[in-house]
Amino acid sequence: MAPCVSPWGYEVINRWNPTATDPNRSFYDNSPAEESAAVMALVQRMGGDIFAHIDLHETTDSDETEFRPALSARDGLEYIEGSIPDGFYTVGDTDKPSPEFQKAIIDSVRTVTHIAPPDENNQIIGSDVVQNGVINYPTKKLGLCAGLTNADFVSTTEVYPDSDKVTDQECNDAQVAAIVGGLDYLLALR
Repeated sequence: MAPCVSPWGYEVINRWNPTATDPNRSFYDNSPAEESAAVMALVQRMGGDIFAHIDLHETTDSDETEFRPALSARDGLEYIEGSIPDGFYTVGDTDKPSPEFQKAIIDSVRTVTHIAPPDENNQIIGSDVVQNGVINYPTKKLGLCAGLTNADFVSTTEVYPDSDKVTDQECNDAQVAAIVGGLDYLLALR
């Protein structure tokens, strides 16, 4: 278990680290993010197969009001306004989607907080919803933390603490429910 992979970003509510690198998108060889490189080295030293990987995230309003405009400016791109999904959702791996695992997580979280609805295009953050509250990304290709291992069961959780519909405690409880739902599913396989 790796606690907060990007403590500086967490403390200042910013996706980037102090060098304007996004650690969560830096899980690849020769990573420019010290945080990502340290976690990759830890996993490498552990050796062996990793059965499951759950990556807990939260997205705040500052992602849209500060980070995305700054990212566009840094990269010389036009900023296109988006929105933060209001609710909890998971991101599975396109190459290993494990839909039953994702469903178990969502069903567990649903007992504590609301699940993010899809937009008018049946998408969450520009990705097609594959089941209630679930989208998939090519995690390895994008250098995401969930692509760090070759685990058969991977999920990235997203909770929205700035929602008017939840408290901070409910967001924390949702992350705990995600872990419990995922572990209960995995234990039932044995």
